[in-house]
Amino acid sequence: MTKRSASREDGAFRDYPGSGPEHDPEPFPNGTATPWPALVGFIGLALLLAAANAAAISSASRGWFLSLARPPGAPTAGMVLAAWAVLSPPSGIAAWLAWRQPGNRRALLLWGWHLLGCAVWMQCFLGLRLPGVGLLAALALLAVTNATVVSFAHLRRLACLMLLPALCWTCYALYITAGVWWLNRG
Repeated sequence: MTKRSASREDGAFRDYPGSGPEHDPEPFPNGTATPWPALVGFIGLALLLAAANAAAISSASRGWFLSLARPPGAPTAGMVLAAWAVLSPPSGIAAWLAWRQPGNRRALLLWGWHLLGCAVWMQCFLGLRLPGVGLLAALALLAVTNATVVSFAHLRRLACLMLLPALCWTCYALYITAGVWWLNRG
C-alpha cells in the first residue's frame, strides 16, 4: 500500500496540509493525474511538424510555386506554410480533448495519420515540386482529415469543431494542388 493510498483509506496522513483526498487530483480516463503536460505535448507536436515542414521547404521551392500558373485565389507558398502553423494549435487542442475521452485510440491514430498526411502533401507538392503526386497526397489527406473529424465527433463535439478549420483548409489545399497540376500539366 502506498503512502497516498493509506491517506485515502484510513486518514493516517490527514494532518499534513495538501495530503488529504480533497487535494488529490482525480485521474483522467487514461490514468494521468493532470492533463496539462499532455496539452503542451499535443500542441507542441503539431507545431513541431509545421515548423519542420516550413524549414524543409526551400526559398527556391517558394519561387517555383510563384512561377507556376495557379488557380484563382491561390495563396503564396509562404501563406500556405503560415496557414498550417496557425491551424496546428487548434489541431493539438482537439487531439488533447479527444485524448481525455475513453475509447480514444482510433481517433488519435487518425490524428497521427492526419499530421503525417500534412507533411507528405507539403513535401510532395512544395518540397519535391511534384503537383501530380501532391494531388494524390492531398486526396489522401482529405480522406484522413475527414475520418479524423468524424472520429473526434464521436468522442467530443468541441474536438470535432476545433478540427473543422483544418478540414476546410485541406479542401482548399486540394483545390490549389489540383489547379496547379491542371494548369501546368503540359
